[in-house]
Amino acid sequence: MRIKDLRATPVTVPLEAPLRHANGCHWGRFVRTIVEVETDDGLIGLGEMGGGGEAATNAVRALKPYLIGRDPARLEELRFLIANPTASLYNNRTQIAAALEFACLDLLGQQWSVPVSEILGGRLRDRVAFASYLFFRYPHPNNGTSEVRTVDQLVAEALRLKQRYGFTSHKLKGGVFAPEYELGCYRALAEALDGDSFRFDPNGVWSTEQAIWFGQQIEDIRNDYFEDPVFGLNGMRRVREKVRMPLATNTVVVTFEQLCANVLDTAVDVVLLDTTFWGGIRPCIKAAGICEAFQLGVAVHSSGELGIQLATMLHLGAVLPNLSFAADAHYHHLKDDVIEGGKLAYEGGAIAVPTGPGLGVRLDRDKLARYHELYRQLGSYPYDQDPLRPGWAPLIPNDRWADPKDARVPDLAT
Repeated sequence: MRIKDLRATPVTVPLEAPLRHANGCHWGRFVRTIVEVETDDGLIGLGEMGGGGEAATNAVRALKPYLIGRDPARLEELRFLIANPTASLYNNRTQIAAALEFACLDLLGQQWSVPVSEILGGRLRDRVAFASYLFFRYPHPNNGTSEVRTVDQLVAEALRLKQRYGFTSHKLKGGVFAPEYELGCYRALAEALDGDSFRFDPNGVWSTEQAIWFGQQIEDIRNDYFEDPVFGLNGMRRVREKVRMPLATNTVVVTFEQLCANVLDTAVDVVLLDTTFWGGIRPCIKAAGICEAFQLGVAVHSSGELGIQLATMLHLGAVLPNLSFAADAHYHHLKDDVIEGGKLAYEGGAIAVPTGPGLGVRLDRDKLARYHELYRQLGSYPYDQDPLRPGWAPLIPNDRWADPKDARVPDLAT
C-alpha cells in the first residue's frame, strides 16, 4: 500500500449561535479543512484540521512531493519527513502532520479491518464521557434565538444541555466579561446543577492576582479543575500556590519540552491532550504515558472539531488508562456534520467509540460538497475578533471586557 494522492477541502458548518470567547468569537460557523489520503489500492483515509482557505489547502497540497509513493504505515518516518523539529522552526506543520496521521491510521485500520483504537493498544472503554461546553453566545443573526449573556440564560442553557445530552460535568468558557460578573454566572451554575462537577476556563487572559482571587472564591464548588486562568507556566505556578484545586491547561503544556518542564517544577495538575495541537493521536498517548508515570491527570481537549476529529478524540479516550476527567467537545453546538449518518449521538453524557474499521466514520460526499460551497460563499472569519467590537483586541492580562448589558445582535452572513 502506497500513497497515491492527497486532497484538501475547506468547509464551513453552521453553529446554533456565535460562540464568544476571551480572544474573539466563532462567527456562527466552524471553518475546517478535510484531508483525504488515497492509496494505490483505492482506500481513502480521512483527516481534519482547523481553519481553511487557500493557505490551508495549499499547505496540504504542497506536501504531495513529500508523500506520493510513501508507505502510510511508516508513521514515524512520515512525521520526521514533514515535521522535523528543526526544519519546522521555519515552517510549523504540526496540525497538518496531525491531520495526515489521522488519515494514515484510518487507512491502516481499513487495511487491517480493525478500529484505530485496536491499533493503539486496544480500548479500555467503549464510551467516552463528555462535559457540556457552555459559552456566552450572541443571538443567532437570522432569528435572534440562542443568546447566552445573562445569568438566567446561562443556567437555562446548562439545564437544557443536561436534559438533552445527559452531561454531569459542565465547563464554562469565560474571559468575555469582567471576572466579577462571570463569578456570579459560575456560582449560579453550581447552585442550579447541584451534585454535578464544574470547570472554568478564561483562556489565560487574567492577571495572576485576578486568577488567585477568582479561584479562592470558587473553592467551595465541586471543581474538576481550573483551566488556564493565566498564560505561562510561572503564572500558573503562582496561582497553584494560592488556590486549592487542580489547575489544567491546553495552552502552556502542548509540547514534550513543556511537559518535562512541568514535571520538574509543577505548574499544572491536569494536561488537556488535543489530537491536533500535539500533532496526532500517538503523541497524545506518549504524553499520557508520561503523565501516568508522574501522577498528572489527563483529559481530552476540544479545538472545534467536526466528526472526523471527534472520532480521533474518541479513539484516544478509549485507550488511555489514566483518563481522569470527562472530555471537552464543541460538538453539540454544531447544527450538522460532514460524515455519513449525521452527527454522532450523545447518550448519558457520553459518545460511543466507533467500532468500524479505521476511524469508523466516512464522508458524506453530498454534505462535503454543500459545506465546501458554503465556505466558498462565506469565506473564513477572524477568530480573534469580536463582530460587535470592531478594532478591539484583548490584552494579557486583559482589562477590556465586553458589557453584559449590551444586547445587540451581530449582522453576520451564516
